[in-house]
Amino acid sequence: MSVHCDIVSAEEELFSGLVEMVVAHGHNGDLGFLPGHAPLLTDLKPGPVRVIKQGGEEEIFYISGGFIEVQPDMVKVLADTGTRARDLDEAAAKQAVRDAEKAINEKGADFDYGSAAARLAEAAAQLRTIESLRKKYGRH
Repeated sequence: MSVHCDIVSAEEELFSGLVEMVVAHGHNGDLGFLPGHAPLLTDLKPGPVRVIKQGGEEEIFYISGGFIEVQPDMVKVLADTGTRARDLDEAAAKQAVRDAEKAINEKGADFDYGSAAARLAEAAAQLRTIESLRKKYGRH
């Protein structure tokens, strides 16, 4: 059995096709969706979205947050921004973590804690996605 899955961001369509399962990162942990799942609409935290294609092949995407709509025969991920996980830049993500931590620690007159915290959370989520790829496949 399969379900149609679309993963789109504001910039582009990242994935469209039939899948056996979709796993996304919600506020209380990972959420898994199989064909026939009850209808659901919820927001997603920054992190990986795993797609198990027909035949068992897995593809991982990184999204910076967004929403997921689930119907018995369809799963749609609407991401703020997104990319294929294999295209993430580990060095840039590590630098973003350092920059956000520095901004939080220095707190200048024009300091925007919410913005710095959001940048830190997004960069940390990218690094978690990269690490999960490394654990699963032994590479990035």
